Amino acid sequence: MANELILIIEDNEKNRRLARDVLQFKGYRVLESENAEDGIRLAREHHPDLILMDFHLPGMNGIQALAVLRADAATSSIPAIAVTASAMTEDRKKILVAGFNGLQTKPINVKEFLVAVEQTLKKTGGDS
Repeated sequence: MANELILIIEDNEKNRRLARDVLQFKGYRVLESENAEDGIRLAREHHPDLILMDFHLPGMNGIQALAVLRADAATSSIPAIAVTASAMTEDRKKILVAGFNGLQTKPINVKEFLVAVEQTLKKTGGDS
């Protein structure tokens, strides 16, 4: 794989940079957004192969943003992984019930993160 386009929606610059650097090192192309609204716009414009979205975002949260993406025929099939520091069981349930394809906790474990990205792309046939 690799060369797939991945959209990172993350308001924390350090977390966004780490994800970007790890993904680019592995050969993925990356788009970035600091908030859900811009992330939704980028998803509609570029139709990425995968979205990595923070659960807690300023303004619209990750679950609300995913609902918007899932309701739009142009973006409804894009797989999305929630990335969150919230490891509470209730939050995990909310995230998976909302329709995310997976969940990664912060701080990310780079090996587990890459495995999750690769597996999600394989399952959903992500290739540009």
